[in-house]
Amino acid sequence: MTARTPRLSRLRRLTPGRGEDGAGRSGRRRGTTPKVVALGGGQGLSASLAALRRITGDLTAVVTVADDGGSSGRLREELDVLPPGDLRKALAALCGDDDWGQTWARVIQHRFQSEGDLHGHAVGNLLIVALWEQLGDPVQALDLVGRLLGAHGRVLPMSAVPLELQALVRGHDPARPEDVDTVRGQATVALTPGEVLSVQVVPSAPPAVPEAVAAVLDADWVVLGPGSWFSSVIPHLLVPELLDALMETKARRVLSLNLAPQPGETEGFSPQRHLEVLARHAPKLALDVVLADEAAVPDRESLAEAAKRFGAAVELAPVARQDGSPKHDPELLAAAYDRIFRMHGRIGPWR
Repeated sequence: MTARTPRLSRLRRLTPGRGEDGAGRSGRRRGTTPKVVALGGGQGLSASLAALRRITGDLTAVVTVADDGGSSGRLREELDVLPPGDLRKALAALCGDDDWGQTWARVIQHRFQSEGDLHGHAVGNLLIVALWEQLGDPVQALDLVGRLLGAHGRVLPMSAVPLELQALVRGHDPARPEDVDTVRGQATVALTPGEVLSVQVVPSAPPAVPEAVAAVLDADWVVLGPGSWFSSVIPHLLVPELLDALMETKARRVLSLNLAPQPGETEGFSPQRHLEVLARHAPKLALDVVLADEAAVPDRESLAEAAKRFGAAVELAPVARQDGSPKHDPELLAAAYDRIFRMHGRIGPWR
């Protein structure tokens, strides 16, 4: 692939324009919305999907499959299946705002409370695993759940095999703050008190789901993040076929940064440090836009320099909820994505 010519990074402040609501309605004609693929996992991906479904009718989520905690971990260990939790969260985020969508979103997110074996299991996890066993095809089963929910998009696992996350962590044992240990398991990595230096997945070089690769190659826009940096965002770059697709696609690529460092996993990280560790794991990856909340970037010039490493522009927008919590507001995030999609041009006509 010929490397994309880096253009000078720049900072731009995005705010909802006059006559536009927070959902980012841009007046596009039906059938002219872009094909968008969003990669990630957990609550970060859910926030991105809840925003993107407001502005495009052609949306695919590609979800990490390294979760080993809670209900997902129990089902994975007992039944030797993909962890369904992040896939369930993505499906819930794609549910519509009507009664049908919101009812099903609540149902699949519902967790049983009991003194028995069902305690803590989410209804959606059990439904997904049941269909996997019935149909024998994870993609077909997820498509069927999506149709049942009336989901505004498609959900795909990034790999058809469950993955184990391993990280090199300095100071995982507080009694040995300078020692570097190998820490295994997504749940453990996410909560480590030490400094995560790098991550890998086991098995190494896992196969990508072909439909996920095809979606990335066929997209107009690919959105990576926000989310747990080492356990939800970077793992996509450790699947060789998926990374190749991200580098070869003609789609434009947006990296959406978190609103705040995550306790444990990215404690003390600046916005630019998130980019630096991403570059270490995928040094040849190019980006077009880095999106960040304007209030979460104390050093804009350093972020612009870090983004230049990827050939990307930095776009600043108010995307956080107004209650002070480190969570994205879906309507504000939708407005930011919509403006980025329009301002940074089209690869071709929206399909």
